[in-house]
Amino acid sequence: MAKAAAGRPKTGGGGRSLVIVESPTKVASIASYLGDGYIVESSRGHVRDLPTGAAEVPAKYKGEKWARTGVDVEHDFEPLYVVNPDKKSTMRSLKDALAQVDQLLLATDDDREGEAIAWHLLQELKPKVPARRMVFREITPKAIAEAVANPRDLDTDLVDAQETRRILDRLYGYEVSPVLWKKVMPRLSAGRVQSVATRLVVERERERIAFRTASYWDLDAVLDAGAEAEPPHFPARLTRVGERRVAQGRDFDSHGQLVNRPNEVLVHLDEAQTRALAASLETAPFRVAGVDSKPYTRKPYAPFRTTTLQQEAGRKLGFTAQRTMSVAQDLYEGGFITYMRTDSSVLSDTAINAARAQVTQLFGSDYLPSAPRVYASKVKNAQEAHEAVRPAGDTFRTPAQTGLRGDQFRLYELIWMRTIASQMKDAEGFSTTVRIEATPADGERCTFVASGRTITFHGFLKAYVESTDEPGGSGDDAQARLPQLREDQELRAESLTPAGHETRPPARYTEPSLVAKLEELEIGRPSTYASIIRTITSRDYVFKKGSALVPTWLAFAVTRLLEEHFPGLVDYKFTAQMEDTLDEIASGNAERVAVLTDFYFGAGGKPAPVDASGPDAPAAPAAPVEVPSGHEGLQRLVSELGDIDARRLSTFPIGDLGSDVVVRVGRYGTYVEDSEGRRANVDDELPPDELTLELATELLSKPMGEERELGTDPETHRTVVAKQGRFGPYVTEVLEEGAPKNAKPRTGSLFASMSVDTVTLEDALKLMSLPRVVGVGADGEEITAQNGRYGPYLKKGTDSRSLTSEDEIFDITLEQAEAIYAQPKQRGRAAAKPPLAELGPDPVSGRPMVVKDGRFGAYVTDGEVNATLRRDDEVATLTAERAAELLAEKRAKGPAPKKTTRRAPAKKTATKSAAKTTTAKKAAAKKAPAAKSAAAKTAAKPRAAASSSPS
Repeated sequence: MAKAAAGRPKTGGGGRSLVIVESPTKVASIASYLGDGYIVESSRGHVRDLPTGAAEVPAKYKGEKWARTGVDVEHDFEPLYVVNPDKKSTMRSLKDALAQVDQLLLATDDDREGEAIAWHLLQELKPKVPARRMVFREITPKAIAEAVANPRDLDTDLVDAQETRRILDRLYGYEVSPVLWKKVMPRLSAGRVQSVATRLVVERERERIAFRTASYWDLDAVLDAGAEAEPPHFPARLTRVGERRVAQGRDFDSHGQLVNRPNEVLVHLDEAQTRALAASLETAPFRVAGVDSKPYTRKPYAPFRTTTLQQEAGRKLGFTAQRTMSVAQDLYEGGFITYMRTDSSVLSDTAINAARAQVTQLFGSDYLPSAPRVYASKVKNAQEAHEAVRPAGDTFRTPAQTGLRGDQFRLYELIWMRTIASQMKDAEGFSTTVRIEATPADGERCTFVASGRTITFHGFLKAYVESTDEPGGSGDDAQARLPQLREDQELRAESLTPAGHETRPPARYTEPSLVAKLEELEIGRPSTYASIIRTITSRDYVFKKGSALVPTWLAFAVTRLLEEHFPGLVDYKFTAQMEDTLDEIASGNAERVAVLTDFYFGAGGKPAPVDASGPDAPAAPAAPVEVPSGHEGLQRLVSELGDIDARRLSTFPIGDLGSDVVVRVGRYGTYVEDSEGRRANVDDELPPDELTLELATELLSKPMGEERELGTDPETHRTVVAKQGRFGPYVTEVLEEGAPKNAKPRTGSLFASMSVDTVTLEDALKLMSLPRVVGVGADGEEITAQNGRYGPYLKKGTDSRSLTSEDEIFDITLEQAEAIYAQPKQRGRAAAKPPLAELGPDPVSGRPMVVKDGRFGAYVTDGEVNATLRRDDEVATLTAERAAELLAEKRAKGPAPKKTTRRAPAKKTATKSAAKTTTAKKAAAKKAPAAKSAAAKTAAKPRAAASSSPS
């Protein structure tokens, strides 16, 4: 047996150890730190879970009523776990590796989910050698050595907390979702936290719809303090006329009405009043009525937690929460940062020393406080065992020393700057407020105010300035210099400018602000926010408009149903209390079964049977955690729904009361309808607050069924028309009189960039020619490109793959198509990727140019033409001029020539028939051998710590 390398951890008893980590990208680096005597393998995430469909339920449980959910609610909510089909080979490899070692070290992530994965591995591997938990929060040689030297037992309380969360989410989804299928639309989903997040976005849109704009005016002055002053001119704003304060935007309610506050009289200026006031003040003397100067101090921001990292990466780098966590995961696994899922703002002594040393090195001792700064976490039930997110190691690498590039460099730099700044001195300066008075000859005294801030010592602001969610908001390093002014000093008005304003509706949530709101309400966990946002966007409840999160009308209908019939389940307080309850389980202060019983059967619901006879009677269970008053239990809620008017739930009035125009959410999309029964489709990406009565009336003026003649097909001589249909706009040919009854006209759905009003005959002929034969693959199967309800895709036999843009239908080559099929198929419908850069309007088309990440690399598009970036083009440095040049080159080339491969008649199959074949094959593929029974799980309870060999 090979010995461990010098300076590396040694295995216990001189034997070999198997170390199992979650991610395969960690394997190489950890193995190099451990050296000989260790086998490092990856579980590749979760190895087993509740069954996702009937095909995964073992045969012995097929007849059980509870098998559909995978949770036996009648017997202590016992879960049925099955090994994921794609993990069977992984488990075989792990068992083979386990047979060669004398010790098992479970090195999954140090959080509840990681603890649960470790427990599942134990249940499946059934090791006959000692098994312990190996935990670390950074992937560095020192951290790995310490983890090997200090293993611990499995924390069964953390496992219980994670299992409870999983069962709660499964019961919620499987019991509530069918109600949505019946009353709103098939294939919808409800989730314990995702539904609450959707409700937040919907409530904000409701506020915007109900909002009424108010206009108000104020008066801006530029005052002259004299040539000797520095600066000589400075701005001021009118704040009072006599004793009345000038109304600002904050003084109006959401209905546009002025709100008079106690002990304060407001004056609401209109344009005429403001202009008259400006004219009367042109010759009035101005004087300084008071100067108030105060010291200004700003303390550094705490190091990043998961949520603050997501928020700042969203504001500064334009990252989504998912993108932030994905890049952070890569940095962690590469040994560049500490663990990125944490509620804690605490830095270890090692990190504090490293940060302070770098402050002295980079900024000098003047920027280093005399004592280290210590940050206490403000998050309730924070896992203090974790550190804040920081650069890994005993000494910090500067961004330039890491060798990182792209997203990884930018995120590392953000984390590094924030960590360094947290150990620097306060920023210091002065904030000054100057009150200025002027009295016109024929009016009341007017008071102006000028505010300024001067930073005399930047302190931590030299390293880092936090961004703000407010559009155009000033950062902490913003300065506004005022001249040295004294009381009674005379000033002259350089200019007086009346300024009109309108109140604005509350801003929509962005990913950073939604994360902040969820954290404020204590809903969900920081590590789940990225997946929550990804879920609500991928399931068509929310879409993005720029950086704003906009709810769909479908989200309105779903939220209304949940609010009216499941109010407790989407209650913010209830959802937050459930997080507290899970924390109580994790700390050993609450019991899993009691919590699940309260949730499913209701407070004081079905008690667990207890045999109180005999000396070995079990101890009384811990008192159940209280649930919010009025919580009836999920089982009763879904079984006693009463009458639900599905049509009313999905119908929303447009405009003022009395309007006969409504918007409806139908099974095939959203549409507007009036009292005469006229209907018109609503664009899926039209924000609800923009669907005004005027716009609805305009849509109804061109109802579904109305057509526009485009011309005649030169080959068939048939008339081609464009129509608005039930499934959206499309083009079709008009068959001649006397055509056979079984003759079907060619049709084609319009691309997203097209409309019935602008589509041309040339466009229509191309659309009706679809599907386009791309070619015959190496396996002899024909590959076609076509457009479907859910976007463009490739089809080879029964295997379909999504394309990234509609233009690819006509441009993609056989080589590119085969490259797509060479990649593993992804399940589910992926959310659209956000643009990598926005470069302004294209000089030719006038459309906005954006850079996107495609299957074949980054490309620039104006929505009509796509142009791949050249090898020397970098996204970060790409200019608008260069983007326009690439698009112009692509236009000059024209579309890629069509392949001449002829279509084999035998392949021409009706869509429905193909769909049936696909479904049948999928069903057959899922009929895998029966998984092992859940007896292993049952027998394993109570969960013993895996510190010794099982007998």
